[in-house]
Amino acid sequence: MKHWMLLLALFLGVSAPLFSQKGEISVAKLRKHVTYLASDKLKGRGTGTPEERKAAEYIAKQFRQIGLSPKGDPGTYFHTFTFRKSSDPHGGMATANDPLMKAQNVVGYLDNGAANTIVIGAHYDHLGLGHDHNSLDANPEGKIHNGADDNASGTAGVIELARYFAKNGVKEQHNFLFLCFSGEELGLYGSKKYTETPTIDLTKVSFMVNMDMIGRLNAEKRIVVGGVGTAPDFVPSIQALKTDLGIKLDSAGIGPSDHTSFYLKNIPVLFFFTGQHSDYHKPTDDVEKVNFEGVQQILSTAAGLIETLDQKPKLTFQETKSNEEDTPRFKVTLGIMPDYTWDGEGVHVDGVTDGKPASKAGVLKNDVIIGLGDLSVKTMRDYMKGLSMFNKGDSTTVKVKRGAAEMVLPITFF
Repeated sequence: MKHWMLLLALFLGVSAPLFSQKGEISVAKLRKHVTYLASDKLKGRGTGTPEERKAAEYIAKQFRQIGLSPKGDPGTYFHTFTFRKSSDPHGGMATANDPLMKAQNVVGYLDNGAANTIVIGAHYDHLGLGHDHNSLDANPEGKIHNGADDNASGTAGVIELARYFAKNGVKEQHNFLFLCFSGEELGLYGSKKYTETPTIDLTKVSFMVNMDMIGRLNAEKRIVVGGVGTAPDFVPSIQALKTDLGIKLDSAGIGPSDHTSFYLKNIPVLFFFTGQHSDYHKPTDDVEKVNFEGVQQILSTAAGLIETLDQKPKLTFQETKSNEEDTPRFKVTLGIMPDYTWDGEGVHVDGVTDGKPASKAGVLKNDVIIGLGDLSVKTMRDYMKGLSMFNKGDSTTVKVKRGAAEMVLPITFF
């Protein structure tokens, strides 16, 4: 999952999964997939590495055992692409002088003889050994970034939804294409390459479902579903679901993950996400922290939604306003991890980075930021607008709610 996060819109609590009783999502299988993909043996699944290839071969093996047809390069499950990886030690963009490298998406197909297809995808790459300047660890070089939540969880979800739809005893009204992308962490490389050189006719795709970081369902069972504005059928279909998940809806089709590549091809998209956390893009994103029962519930609910949408004709694409277009730009940071599933006023602090301005000011995990300088903070956009007003070296105050108490803390940006 890329660093910039969605600005989130509408909260909707709805209430047990609607999905075929002939199939089920297995917690044991989910655990097996994530345990392998996020093991030290795979060294963080860096794009273009031998370990990424091992992960791709594992996914292809699962697709083969499930009975999916290969839909990559002719006769294979692998959709191979090339990319240039920056050799700049400061993390600059790759240039034509940088070496050309090879990676692969993994593609399986469930052919129901239908006119149109539903795409279900997730990226399987992660940060490898922390050499690509996108780790949030203070000293990442040489450390294995296992990426259990980001995004072994979503990859396991694709595999098990493939098993579910292949084994549920139902012939749906759509075909299914199951896609696991590489190169997402470097800039959505794999999904971009696939949509540029697809192995099916993309004009026949009804919609695309992307799962990125679905492994940390919290005690309140809050989840974000993005892209709901990209087709008129999405919101009413979600409203009709029976689930005890608290579903927070975001309309934008452009976001920090692979669904963006499909949205830019005028395909309706949905994006499932359980939120950021203090282990995001760090070596501590490990398998023991994954909520597998939560992943099962999310996948069961997603299956129910897909089954509902399968009964409809090919969905109509709607263009949405990108949250990135009107996001305030800022030069400073507090050093907090916002809770993107928070549905109350203010910005709920999910984590505080040691040594950053918020930590030095005394901001704590679970505080709610309700003011920054003279600005009242009611939404994430208010918070970002507030940050955009300051430069390094500026001092101001941050107002937080801690339990029932409110306090104003002096803060200096650096």
